[in-house]
Amino acid sequence: MEIILKEDIIGLGYKNDIVNVKSGYGRNYLIPQGKGVIASENAKKQLAENLKQQASKIAAQKAEAEKKAKALDGVELEITAKVSASGHLYGSVNAATVAEELAKKGIDVDRKIITMHDIKKIGEFEATVHFFKEVEVKVPVKVVAEKAAEVKPAEEAPKAEAPVEEAPVAEEEAPEAE
Repeated sequence: MEIILKEDIIGLGYKNDIVNVKSGYGRNYLIPQGKGVIASENAKKQLAENLKQQASKIAAQKAEAEKKAKALDGVELEITAKVSASGHLYGSVNAATVAEELAKKGIDVDRKIITMHDIKKIGEFEATVHFFKEVEVKVPVKVVAEKAAEVKPAEEAPKAEAPVEEAPVAEEEAPEAE
């Protein structure tokens, strides 16, 4: 089923795109929510006419999106989070967390235009911010432990287990002596 989108839907398409979707998704979600219309011949002609009339407005929106994208150029986020002894986070770092960190740096970005996988461990990751149809910015996200001291004991814990393994060997020798 072909649908003309009336608004941006991350993962599907942008406003005024013609996309193929499953019939149920189009009939039961996109059309009733007002997010799309059926792409009939008349609707396609009307879309083409509207795009011609709105060309300057779309160009202005794209220019504004590019300005916002330039503000994110060279921005790297470092997020501190509580970490378990095994190196996994308590909770996760997601798009909302990235939006909050950008707001702290003075860059206002809606969390809905940020796409990324939920981060559940320490390391370096990447978040994509979709400003406009062809304007996307990749923001590096580094997740670090809240306290470096918590990670070090986790590394020493396996070493502490090694002496425990030697203790049963000593017990086995004791019955032979009897």
